[in-house]
Amino acid sequence: MNFMRTAILISVMTAIFVAVGALLGGETGIMIALGMAIAGNFYAYWNSDRLALAANGAYEVDANSAPELVQMVAELAHRAELPMPRVYVVESDQPNAFATGRNPENGAVAVNTGLVQMLTREELAGVIAHELAHIKNRDTLTMTITATLAGAISSIATWGMFLGGGNRNNNGLGAIGSLAILAPMAAGLVQMAISRSREYVADEMGGQICGNPHALAGALAKISGMAAQIPNENAEANPAMAHMFIVNPLTGQGMDNLFSTHPNVENRIAALEDQAAHMGVQGDWQTSSYDHTFGAGDPSATRSGRGQQSYRNDGPRGGRRGPWG
Repeated sequence: MNFMRTAILISVMTAIFVAVGALLGGETGIMIALGMAIAGNFYAYWNSDRLALAANGAYEVDANSAPELVQMVAELAHRAELPMPRVYVVESDQPNAFATGRNPENGAVAVNTGLVQMLTREELAGVIAHELAHIKNRDTLTMTITATLAGAISSIATWGMFLGGGNRNNNGLGAIGSLAILAPMAAGLVQMAISRSREYVADEMGGQICGNPHALAGALAKISGMAAQIPNENAEANPAMAHMFIVNPLTGQGMDNLFSTHPNVENRIAALEDQAAHMGVQGDWQTSSYDHTFGAGDPSATRSGRGQQSYRNDGPRGGRRGPWG
């Protein structure tokens, strides 16, 4: 159902885009609009992952600089039947994470240092599983396409306004002037709806990958609470990328309405609790034991509290490093 909804929403955004081009220049306008979309999507397809990682100040880590983190990603990727993604770290106290990459073969997972400082090992596994679900479902490509279309709609509508669209008649802004305002708003709403839909799917698949939806639910509760209090400077400087994170990095929370890039966290937790019940996982997100989750049977895994991890101070950028093993 969610996949069908996403397809419908992308079709709606494409229709908005074609309508804008047609109103501005008829068939010629449609061709220009489509040309812009194709060029933008082509560039984004090949460069969106690099741009997203650079914009957030992410740096790559490996088995030497962050062995426990990389091992965790590798095990979860194996469970998800995915190629090993690249692993990145972002120096930020806000607990958050995102995934990028045009396909599973070019996937990347980025986690903030604050994420490991505040989560247990099982909760961290739940978050990484969620991001791997985005990669497996190719959500990163879907969001790249919708973001490019939304940007193109906004640009072409604005051009129409500057080219005199607001003077077509004496009754207010005129058709094109009104379109310059309404089309970008409509495109933005569709983009947000797609993002919210994909988050629910990634939560469900993430719960399956890590084996314990309770762990992911607990992580969401912690992240949403702290993200509301701890600013993310990189995200604030690039608000258009807010939809990429597991929880809204700008406000830390959202409402299930047309103006939110993320579903309400309480609703996501409720859905994960229902999933855990269907999977037969005992407990809840507040009392979840380690017996049903990632790392069960691993003597080095902690059962409660913060993961016991250290971090080598020999990364590529030098200086302070987060709590990685």
